[in-house]
Amino acid sequence: MGKNLIIYFSRADENYAVGYIDKGNTEIVAEYVQEMTGADMFKVIPLVPYAKDYDTCIREAKERIGNAPITEKLTDISAYDTVFIMSPIYWGTYAPEIETALSGLDFTGKTVRIISTHEGSGLASMVSAVQKMCKGADVDTKGLAIRGSRAKESKQIIADWL
Repeated sequence: MGKNLIIYFSRADENYAVGYIDKGNTEIVAEYVQEMTGADMFKVIPLVPYAKDYDTCIREAKERIGNAPITEKLTDISAYDTVFIMSPIYWGTYAPEIETALSGLDFTGKTVRIISTHEGSGLASMVSAVQKMCKGADVDTKGLAIRGSRAKESKQIIADWL
């Protein structure tokens, strides 16, 4: 499988359909993928944390579309063959911070695999957004959509997908 990298955004606190959680659903899924692939992990962290309550968080996410600063940015992914991009679905696509994390990276010759966590929107437009950001990559357009409320029970689904 070559060397793998997971780039993910995840948020704890209040999540839709699951209430308050200590670890974000996408992080749970990312850890399963890491366990199965040995991938390195890069957690995308907003420069300004989101509000703890869900409704405020979603409003904040909408305001950050196109301008979502993060605390740390990857500058070189040349050592990796496969990059997993993972995010909850916010406003029909990945969290705005994922776009910030992906911008400026060279995806030429990489395989990109996509996983979303959601509560009914599946992958939404995340695949097309990733294709736009990851020029030169072979993007797996099927992706994997996991209901956030079932993240803890998703290990076998992930294993089958991998």
